[in-house]
Amino acid sequence: MRKLIWLLIVIFPLDLSAQTAEILIKNGKIIDGTGNAWFYGDVAVVNNKIVAIGHLSHWKSTNTIDATGMVVAPGFIDVHTHIEGEEARNPTSDNFIFDGVTTVITGNCGLSKVDIGQYFRWLDSLHLSINVASLIGHNDIRKAVMGTARRDPTEAEMQKMVAITQKAMEDGAVGLSTGLIYIPGTYAATNEVVALAKVAAAYRSVYATHMRDEGDSVVPAIQEALHIGTAAGLPVEISHFKLSGQQNWGRSKETLGLIKNARNKGIDVTIDQYPYTASSTNLGTLLPGWVLADGKDSINTRLNNPVIRTQLIAYMLKRLHKRKLKHFSYPVVANYAFDTSYNGKSIETVNLLKGQKHTAKAEAETVLEMMQHGGAGMVFHGMAEADVQYIMQYPFCMFGCDAGIRVFGEGVPHPRGYGSNAKILGKYVRDEQLFSLEQAIRRMTSLPAQKFHLQNRGLLLPGYAADIIVFNPNTVIDKATYDKPHQYSEGFQYVIVNGALTLSNGKHTGIRNGVTLKNSASLL
Repeated sequence: MRKLIWLLIVIFPLDLSAQTAEILIKNGKIIDGTGNAWFYGDVAVVNNKIVAIGHLSHWKSTNTIDATGMVVAPGFIDVHTHIEGEEARNPTSDNFIFDGVTTVITGNCGLSKVDIGQYFRWLDSLHLSINVASLIGHNDIRKAVMGTARRDPTEAEMQKMVAITQKAMEDGAVGLSTGLIYIPGTYAATNEVVALAKVAAAYRSVYATHMRDEGDSVVPAIQEALHIGTAAGLPVEISHFKLSGQQNWGRSKETLGLIKNARNKGIDVTIDQYPYTASSTNLGTLLPGWVLADGKDSINTRLNNPVIRTQLIAYMLKRLHKRKLKHFSYPVVANYAFDTSYNGKSIETVNLLKGQKHTAKAEAETVLEMMQHGGAGMVFHGMAEADVQYIMQYPFCMFGCDAGIRVFGEGVPHPRGYGSNAKILGKYVRDEQLFSLEQAIRRMTSLPAQKFHLQNRGLLLPGYAADIIVFNPNTVIDKATYDKPHQYSEGFQYVIVNGALTLSNGKHTGIRNGVTLKNSASLL
């Protein structure tokens, strides 16, 4: 064999000076995604792949990027997004690209497209600027079979849900997600979820969950998530790990301790987080789940019932008092289609604008009125910064913005959709020095790729897809705020997606070279 190799070299001598790259990144501080220390070097890209890394003095390119003073890293993988419904409205996905994200995992919180195969075909024809992998959502599986009924499925209905799950996995879903706080997932018993998770387990996938509770009952919710993963035999990913409500501040050592103990026992569990003290979801989460069952007509009938209305107000006031608050100042309207003038204002402020009494009871009435007019997207302020930072330092905590593709200027959404990664790198790594830049990038790249079985992604290695970012570690920062969320992050100079230069000198090129990424087991 050695003689053959030497004969080939003699017949076809290597001319290193002739090697040409389509894109050549020179003189960068390379952080390869492994968590290992940075090193200076160059990266060569040919045919959408990384072909060489090191000191590539013999390589040439007509498209050379001088990365002097900048970090070269794998493109970030956002493990928790909700892009469904916004893809065609902004296919260049600017908010992700400007935050260093080249791949997103969507279909979280039990919310996804039911026909994953059809969804992927549509995405491939649309062409986004980012790569997309998707979970199959339990809420939408259940809704497709049972609507929003508040009961256990029949045997026939369960078999239909199993069939939907299996087809989704065969079509390339990377796992099963649940949103056990949302309708109709909240009506599902644990054994129902286990049955579907077992289907997903056969495809080397993941169970990703928005748990049943993230506040007072967070401990049993974590225990349920771990039980589902163990009973079904698949890894667990707990979404947006947090402690909601002032009464729960300081419990992160308790809750994160459960995760550490589970890993010590051999349970493959990881978590993700967005670096903010406010969450964002729909207004209906202020109400008990039973009131939202069985469709719009049934919901409005309940909301118009004076007895039920009194019960709901009492329920909301009790929860408010648990938070040690006198007013509904913590829920802020992100997008209220019925009256967009309320966007950016708290329920307390909205109530005053309506000319109502400045009481919590009147504010609860305002919530019910808004629900009768279609509800609203909300931002809920209610977490402690100390808990956010403590959770963030856990080595098996990944990061996800829990947002979709933003339409610039529309509504007053949570700033996490624009600045999550830049905030981690700028505030918490550079300024607060909570953990190293190498570890931050590992948790934004190779750890997500490993968790969701994304082949040839998440590392800077020859043969891997050329998803690459170049950023200035001294200037990278988020700009989006709660009051002015529509601001792109700064510091990312170049973003390459599948070998195509998508961000160049800090400007989006308009290129849409993203692809759909399927579960590797579905490709066998």
